[in-house]
Amino acid sequence: MREYRQLTAEEIRILDNNVCWAEDWSRVMVAEGFKPYNFHRVMFYGDIRLGEFNKQVEVAKGFFKHSGINDATLRNVNVGDDCLIEKVGNYINNYTIGNDCYISNICTLETTDDATYGEGSIISVLNEMGDGNVTIFRELNSQLAKFMVKYSQDKRLRKMLMQLIEDELRISRPERGVIGNNVKIINAKDITNTIIKGDCEISGAARLSECTVMSSMDAPVFIGTGVICENSIICDGCSINNSVKMQDCFVGEACQITNGFTAETSLFFANSFMANGEACAAFCGPFCASHHKSSLLIGGEFSFYNAGSNTNFSNHAYKMGPLHWGTLERGTKTASGAYVLMPATIGAFSVCFGKLMNHPDMRNLPFSYLMAYGETMYIVPGRNITTVGLYRDIKKWPKRDKRSKQSKKSIINFDWLSPFTVGEIIEGIKILKALRDASGDNVTTYNFHEYVINASSLRKGLKYYDIALRIYMGAVLKRAQKEGFFGKPTSDVGKGPWVDLSGLLMPESEERRLADDIKSGAIDRIGQVLDRFEEINNHYRDYRWAWSYQLILDYYHLEELDEQACERIREDYIRARRAWIAEIRKDAEKEFSMGDVEQEVYDDFLSKLDHEIDYEN
Repeated sequence: MREYRQLTAEEIRILDNNVCWAEDWSRVMVAEGFKPYNFHRVMFYGDIRLGEFNKQVEVAKGFFKHSGINDATLRNVNVGDDCLIEKVGNYINNYTIGNDCYISNICTLETTDDATYGEGSIISVLNEMGDGNVTIFRELNSQLAKFMVKYSQDKRLRKMLMQLIEDELRISRPERGVIGNNVKIINAKDITNTIIKGDCEISGAARLSECTVMSSMDAPVFIGTGVICENSIICDGCSINNSVKMQDCFVGEACQITNGFTAETSLFFANSFMANGEACAAFCGPFCASHHKSSLLIGGEFSFYNAGSNTNFSNHAYKMGPLHWGTLERGTKTASGAYVLMPATIGAFSVCFGKLMNHPDMRNLPFSYLMAYGETMYIVPGRNITTVGLYRDIKKWPKRDKRSKQSKKSIINFDWLSPFTVGEIIEGIKILKALRDASGDNVTTYNFHEYVINASSLRKGLKYYDIALRIYMGAVLKRAQKEGFFGKPTSDVGKGPWVDLSGLLMPESEERRLADDIKSGAIDRIGQVLDRFEEINNHYRDYRWAWSYQLILDYYHLEELDEQACERIREDYIRARRAWIAEIRKDAEKEFSMGDVEQEVYDDFLSKLDHEIDYEN
């Protein structure tokens, strides 16, 4: 702990001559190398701790001012080394300020009694009028939030989780507000009960109250003009700017919230982008985007999702161009799996969308199109497997992860084919075969509940699903051989159903085991819950192999894997992959023929397809 000394009589005389005043000079303690010359018109109340002020501070590009304190009132404040604090209109009260900070032209910076810094609040997502189901705190990630929501009706588990978080906050919550090192706060009005970690810049914010800002050197946070943020957590690498209004929210790593977006009791995780619109009780998992003023995300769960304008839910017209944000790769809460929604008429969309997404069997026709013609809804099974849009999504999402290596709290698995999605494909195959067996081959359409599947679409759907299965099995086998666990799995973990826990793909059995361990008291710290998610993710390849091994045996009617079987699977994998690329090429050619794509973009895309053969071995 740093040692401080009292001011000398000469230092007090210099401060007094510079129109500085103290309620009690004996309570103003300074570092050994303190010099009083750069303090002007400062009033000190209560206990003050001051560091050394020797360096110049760059206040604008090429414009340096000497560190010090000018025109400010401080009460119970610690100030680190080489800070410049000036033009404080009201006061700074009950704060610890780090080194090399620049604070200028602010109104109030204060910690009051019973400050929470935005941590510990229980908010209700998915149901804006319901009971609280997620406790927000600085270490929250998308997995824990989804886990809380999913098990919110399990009263014992809910109580235990809340207690674990409360115990952690009781130990870790500081007695007063903290400003980290290298923080810049200028032209801001009121900052109350807010922790601001190092390397954060706040410029022109209107109000921050009961907040924690988790900034860092490799992932700084920017909070800009007109922002009002209350009772919220903002994580590393975020940008909150241009009159955003946010209350009771959690903003995860590398998110951007801008241009007047309004949010209440909502969660935003990893690389989400929100502008112009609104969110209420929304669970926005990794890579969610909303650009339009007409977009209201309310009471839903989304991931890898672009909330477009009106019926343009996937911006699907921009498949090859640089503006394409992607499809509903993970979908919404009620349609987990991968859907691309392409309604042909606006009028039928709202009714049919609601019916489809709430139908329990629809999640088992993944990668499908939904189209409306008048009052009739058509399903095109598996069509999105062979589109340019999906191909681009597979390539682009990992590249768009802007989080630093040190700030990746939420786990994101980018595998487009996994035990989770392939499990849904298998169910989709069963449904299509059952429809065909029931109605025969000599029909033009099949009825699936209130929806219609053309016979040609059903046949192609089975073809596309089979292509995906063979690609998946061959790819997993190839990886298993390279990674050294090719033989029979040593554990049964992973053999059953899988779930997508907001980015973490995991066996359902491991999710249940975690819930049981929390309820039994085997897990007694919230950090252990987060560690368990990491542990499950670290064993993903083992669990995937346990699931895939049985799939391969069943698909190929094998008792065990031998070299002959492996060679057959490899050949099927190469044929399926080339068939997949050929179908994507057809989709690209069709789009180019419509005249919406420039020749250079088209040629570049085909060149990438030509190089896919490089990944076969």
